Amino acid sequence: MSRIAPTLPLGLYRLATGLLEPLAPGVLKRRAERGKEDPSRLAERLGRATPPRPPGPLAWLHGVSVGESLSLLPLVTALRARRPDLNLLVTSGTATSAKLLAERLPAGVIHQFAPVDTPGAVARFLDHWRPGAGVLVESELWPNLLRASRARGVRLALLSARITEASARRWARWPGSARSLLSAFDLIMPQDSATAQRLAALGGRVGDALNLKLVGAPLSWDEAALAHLAAAAAGRKVVLAASTHPGDELLIAQAVRKAAPDASPLLVIAPRHPARADEIGREMAGGGWTIARRSLGQSIGPETDTYLADTLGELGLFYALADVVVMGGAFPPSVGGHNPLEAARIGKAVLTGPEAYNAAEIYEDLIREGAALEAGDGDVLARHIRGLLTYPHVARRMGEAALAYAERQGAALDRAVARLEPLLPA
Repeated sequence: MSRIAPTLPLGLYRLATGLLEPLAPGVLKRRAERGKEDPSRLAERLGRATPPRPPGPLAWLHGVSVGESLSLLPLVTALRARRPDLNLLVTSGTATSAKLLAERLPAGVIHQFAPVDTPGAVARFLDHWRPGAGVLVESELWPNLLRASRARGVRLALLSARITEASARRWARWPGSARSLLSAFDLIMPQDSATAQRLAALGGRVGDALNLKLVGAPLSWDEAALAHLAAAAAGRKVVLAASTHPGDELLIAQAVRKAAPDASPLLVIAPRHPARADEIGREMAGGGWTIARRSLGQSIGPETDTYLADTLGELGLFYALADVVVMGGAFPPSVGGHNPLEAARIGKAVLTGPEAYNAAEIYEDLIREGAALEAGDGDVLARHIRGLLTYPHVARRMGEAALAYAERQGAALDRAVARLEPLLPA
């Protein structure tokens, strides 16, 4: 197996990260103090494993954050069905993703935090786990990790690959290094046609398209909890603001108020990062909204107009409760929106803002098929919400179209597993 060709920028990167490596424990400790790392598992970030390696062949799958790591779940399920003898290790890079994976990974699948990209941490990680194959998703091009993996004979795949135009321009400044890193992958399956063109221009050998965020089973929920929330809503329509960020909550709340000033719909806010709950609560209370918080066990009463769903692992419950879903992250200009397929798999009408560029092709498809609507601003969002609440049969037809679209995406996962199989350890 060929190694990554050395280039001056990659050599300088390795030298710099090696010199800075003694600072990594202190940096990680400060991040833990700010809630960005799990303080009990910092050793994993330095490549020191918590559990022993199980005997037998092992494949390693990595997604850096919440969306990427959760997109691996359908692949985990498919690989376990195809290769029950194969040990699976899943790594991620954020505390929130670790909590969600702990709840959703099947029994027997190991989770660890990914090592920081320093020579020592990467070497300790690979020497302990000795993966035969590595599957990275989206845009994980860590030079030390790729170089060391290739040197140890790990067969690598980059699935659901995504690279923005800005990132491609940055890599194009070092074309030899970009080509060298991309050569580490035996298989590259791009998320969309734009990514395919950018990776090919940088020297990548690009295969069939695959967007892991388009595949997967519907999120589950507790039926008793759903019945309890529906009873508490007392017949009111429910608008869910899902995966929200700063700049979303107040705009969506104002649109809901404007859309149905007399009907008093219930707004449920499920922030992308539940740690923002205090901040959201202060902002909403300051705007005159009456809030109940799920994490505090507060109940929805007749006077409650906003329910803050500040818990992890319950998004399926709130999708099931909702009459209309507004996906967050697409009104602020710098987030890029979020994947609407989780809502679509539960058959819900989806609304988005104008800045959903991270899922542009998905929204284009859904809008073309009458399964989603885009709102350019808060006034347009209010009109869309009013229409869907006033005419529930329209919302129902949109939800049915969204579900049909989501169900058609499953074949791509079968193709990906077939392409991966030759790379897996025997």
